[in-house]
Amino acid sequence: MKGQKARDAAPLTNYRMNFSMHKLILKPGREKSLKRRHPWVFSGGIAKVESEPQLGDTVEVRSADGAFLAVAAYSPESQIRARVWAWNAGDIDAAFFMRRVATAAAARQGIAGESLRLVHGESDGLPGVVADRYGDTVVVQLLSAGAERWRGAIADALAVLPGVVRVIERSDADVRALEGLPPQNGLLRGEAAGVPLTVREHGLEFVVDAEQGHKTGFYLDQRDNRLLLRGLSKDKTVLDCFCYCGGFALNALAGSAKSVTAIDSSGPALAAARANAARNGLPEAEWLEADVFQTLRRFRDAGRSFNLIVLDPPKFAPTAAHAEKAARAYKDINLLGFKLLRPGGALMTYSCSGGVSADLFQKIVAGAALDAGVDARIERWLHASADHPVALNFPEGEYLKGLLLRVST
Repeated sequence: MKGQKARDAAPLTNYRMNFSMHKLILKPGREKSLKRRHPWVFSGGIAKVESEPQLGDTVEVRSADGAFLAVAAYSPESQIRARVWAWNAGDIDAAFFMRRVATAAAARQGIAGESLRLVHGESDGLPGVVADRYGDTVVVQLLSAGAERWRGAIADALAVLPGVVRVIERSDADVRALEGLPPQNGLLRGEAAGVPLTVREHGLEFVVDAEQGHKTGFYLDQRDNRLLLRGLSKDKTVLDCFCYCGGFALNALAGSAKSVTAIDSSGPALAAARANAARNGLPEAEWLEADVFQTLRRFRDAGRSFNLIVLDPPKFAPTAAHAEKAARAYKDINLLGFKLLRPGGALMTYSCSGGVSADLFQKIVAGAALDAGVDARIERWLHASADHPVALNFPEGEYLKGLLLRVST
């Protein structure tokens, strides 16, 4: 992006939508979830669509008897046919997004650190909008039809936050295809950064690849859990699976682990992890570019074992429809993890799949422990850091579920 100018993303910044002609009329009884303020309207609950709204258009949602329920963004390609912007009638315009983004940023003023999540989708009243701040740079993902329609207004609202000098878009997640949207990446506001973006976290520094890295470049949601791992690592043999650019591995090294083995299938990610370790003056680790499942089976067959294992795999179930297949993958990886733990060892295991609930994940892991022939207890339930809030009426916002487990001696 060096030298790149911000592309034009402002055509709709001053756009003002008269949505009075666009209406979704629900089937009888299908208004219950909206009355509980759940922000999604599914296609199966809609009886009639009036006035042919287009992708991202603002619509009124009304019950079968005509009562007003919400103002939402319309997505004709998705099973989630509309996502609520507001529960009261009013204009959805540039000022609306300016207020919502400012409110989300203000809510995080008490959270320490220069790198944090600024906007967390539905939990901040902005469905499909994710924005992470790395110092003076904001990296945004626009993942819904409504967010796409209001790209310019959202970019403007992020760009005027104090200390922000650029806004970069990384809207290339697979979920955009479910909305009928192509990938979109690039500089939205400001000038391109002349140096790599960095995350400074708990005394460690990580280089962030905002152009090609996962998500927005880094996993800010694991901030607190990385620090927890550091405190558990002293004199331990640590295995970090799906290590990406070294978040957990570096914290284990900083926590005086006896040894650290880190595995990832991505060569560039491992190169970044090695560079991050060197950048922080940390001891050498064993960095393995390999398939995690195959490597853990090889370790099992070779009799290798560890005191502390981290399993932080990618999303196996983007939606509930993928839950059954994901359950098998989660069980396999946790079974292998239990097999490699020494007596008295600890397993930190995670799911970031929205289609797998916390209860289901715990049951899957319990089944893996049973098959592995070990007794394990939960020492702590693990969650995303505080800059990833979960709205009470939107439990789907708690996508990251984790368990700190200890096996018996």
